[in-house]
Amino acid sequence: MYNQKKILALITARGGSKGIPKKNIKLLGGKPLICWTIDAALESKYIDRLILSSDDTEIIETARAAKCEVPFTRPAYLAEDETSSMDVIMHALSQIKEQFHYLLLLQPTSPFRTSEDIDNIITTCLDQECGMMISVAKLKKHPMFMYHLINGSHLASFQESRQQLRRQDMPAAYEHNGALYLAEINLLRRVQSYTIPEASAFIMNGVVNLDIDDEKDWQYAEYLIKTEQVK
Repeated sequence: MYNQKKILALITARGGSKGIPKKNIKLLGGKPLICWTIDAALESKYIDRLILSSDDTEIIETARAAKCEVPFTRPAYLAEDETSSMDVIMHALSQIKEQFHYLLLLQPTSPFRTSEDIDNIITTCLDQECGMMISVAKLKKHPMFMYHLINGSHLASFQESRQQLRRQDMPAAYEHNGALYLAEINLLRRVQSYTIPEASAFIMNGVVNLDIDDEKDWQYAEYLIKTEQVK
């Protein structure tokens, strides 16, 4: 709890990973990927309850062994490739009878986000009285330098102006890094989206921004651990 607001943390992890089979329970640096997130959440000073939503027995057993609560099993129809994360979140909220003010979504694919990151987004969001705050990373390659192809070969810029701005004249650009999504539950139920104008940014820097999506990301994560660039 922080500022008299109760915080529910939700980890979402389905079993049907295709890019990296059994990704959520695969050992990263000697422990299951999902346990990196569980450990950080359990060390938070402000999370009041931590739960997991999963359809997979092995993931559930791994989470429970790591002291994460699993109050329900996610239905199979909410564990398909096409299932939206918001449907999973709404289902989880419907299963919890206890009342909370904020929901913090934690995805296992961001293993290097720390308990300090978690507590910082909670204090920042609530101190600023934000309804929603999402972690972001500054883009290394600015969108103004990006192009799409017309008829498969001709370069066309995504920007409307043909004038190429100098790098230092371009406004900083950011992307969701997938690590932290904090929202007032009543607001989240109403809008059922994280892409709303009222959402505030929580800027993160360094290796905490790594989002493991494929084998190359996994290998980089192992390298960071081996070279002691993460805790």
